[in-house]
Amino acid sequence: MASVSPARACAFRVVRRVFEQGAYADRALAAEAASLQGRERALATALSYGVVQRRATLDHVAQRLTNRPLAKLDPPVLAALRLGLFQLLYLDGVAEYAAVNESVELVKRGRRGGAALVNAVLRRGATQGPAILEELDDRGPREAAVLHSVPQWLAERWWEELGEESARALLRHINQPAESALRVNTLRATVPEVLERLPVASTPAPELPEGLILAGPLDIQSTELWRRGAVMGQSRASMLISRVLGPRPGERVLDLCAAPGAKSTQLAALMENRGSLLAVERHPGRAWALERTCERMGATCVRVQIADAVEARGDPAADRVLVDPPCSGLGTLQSRPDVRWRASPQKISELIDSQARILAAGAAATAPGGVLVYSVCTISRAESEELIESFLREHEEFSADDLGAEYPAWRHRGDGRYLQLLPHRDRTDGFFVARLRRAHR
Repeated sequence: MASVSPARACAFRVVRRVFEQGAYADRALAAEAASLQGRERALATALSYGVVQRRATLDHVAQRLTNRPLAKLDPPVLAALRLGLFQLLYLDGVAEYAAVNESVELVKRGRRGGAALVNAVLRRGATQGPAILEELDDRGPREAAVLHSVPQWLAERWWEELGEESARALLRHINQPAESALRVNTLRATVPEVLERLPVASTPAPELPEGLILAGPLDIQSTELWRRGAVMGQSRASMLISRVLGPRPGERVLDLCAAPGAKSTQLAALMENRGSLLAVERHPGRAWALERTCERMGATCVRVQIADAVEARGDPAADRVLVDPPCSGLGTLQSRPDVRWRASPQKISELIDSQARILAAGAAATAPGGVLVYSVCTISRAESEELIESFLREHEEFSADDLGAEYPAWRHRGDGRYLQLLPHRDRTDGFFVARLRRAHR
């Protein structure tokens, strides 16, 4: 039996788990690559995420190279085709024979037919694939969906909501490597101390005193700084949310849908561990992980409550409430490439109902004169400004602060009171943020 590199075998399993079992790419990779180190782990990551990211484009090329409908291929055969084509078309420094032969061997190991088809298609792909890619363009949403590998409905929606120019720029950006950033935990360290000890160069993040932008890749969780709770990997967009909420020492704060804890621990740092922060999480496993994160980061003012966000109540009412509910995640496609295949118009409609109920619960828990921040890591009008406008019509005791005046660089292009971060413009995750203030009476 011919050999297959551990990285390719791992990526093959990850791709199958994602597209056949609906697994999350990051969790599947963490499980399958647990025994890999160094270059093999890096290659497994590049292959796994790359195939998931480029699925639509890879399928377009594959279908051009065979008369067999892809939908009728056995799943392992389709996975091997995608894996091989990704290496041939997108990965520099990979030998053609390795990409082809090891993909064929992966199919053979399953004792299934299809090895001959994989061999033939990949050999044609090595010579004809680049020309097929060259034919693609993004003049319209249908064409852009193939070139940039997103569902057609998503390209059409961004075309409609953002306009042609911005939608095209966004689609051209989402398959680029995500910015690497971290937050200095001021409960454990100072920014100068972290700058001195970081193994890679970094620069301060604008508008975010505790934020650093890394100049190169870094496995943050392997560092001594991470182990002692001095830093946390966190996008600049995510860091902004806690700053917008602006808790002060001694206040009562409620964080709904709190896991995995990046924002909860940042809020605790802004509060200097003085006051109380109730972090609500409905899933016991995620709540346990949230508690461990708070322990590592020294966030002693945080109390974790296992409860549904809709039913959670602070007692007494909170001075500041953060509502960061589950969303479509369409602002995070660079770091979570499988999100594009999970989202759908129907799922977004279902999410909106949940988001509205959680926001209403957060409003009920906000004290008179208190602040309520709503944030979602998405680029979806229905989950952001439309939902907030509906909420404000039904809750006259709340009004929206003018965040655009405070953070003009991130001002929403439609309603300037809100913020909408866009990956192609702001080089961080796409986030929507609104800050609402409850009347004193």
